Amino acid sequence: MKQDIDIPEVKDVHVAVVQEEHLEYKTQDWNAYIINNSDTDLDTVLIVSQGTSEDKMTPPMRHTIAKLPARSYAKIEYLQEKVLELNNSFKVTFFEGNQMFDKTYIFRKNTINVKALQNLPLMQLKGVLVK
Repeated sequence: MKQDIDIPEVKDVHVAVVQEEHLEYKTQDWNAYIINNSDTDLDTVLIVSQGTSEDKMTPPMRHTIAKLPARSYAKIEYLQEKVLELNNSFKVTFFEGNQMFDKTYIFRKNTINVKALQNLPLMQLKGVLVK
């Protein structure tokens, strides 16, 4: 049964974490984004994020984006500094037309830092990217 379900490989959809200035509090905050670098709109984007380690676990956070247009991005959530010490996973499920896609993006513990910043597609910002 389960083996009969065909879920194709996800291409041109990424999760990135960007350090941005919070204008009100004047702090440097880490925010997670989903990037749709494809030529097709994504529908019903469901994201479940969670931080884990051998002895710690954050509660899962659930997010929904009704439509993510082609060549665009959307903010998922703010990441507290303590969460960066954990493995952070983002399970992303979406529809492209009538086809369902699913992929889990994992940021290993302590890999989200200023030394790991790189140019991000579409955003004109630097961040940590998982493809």
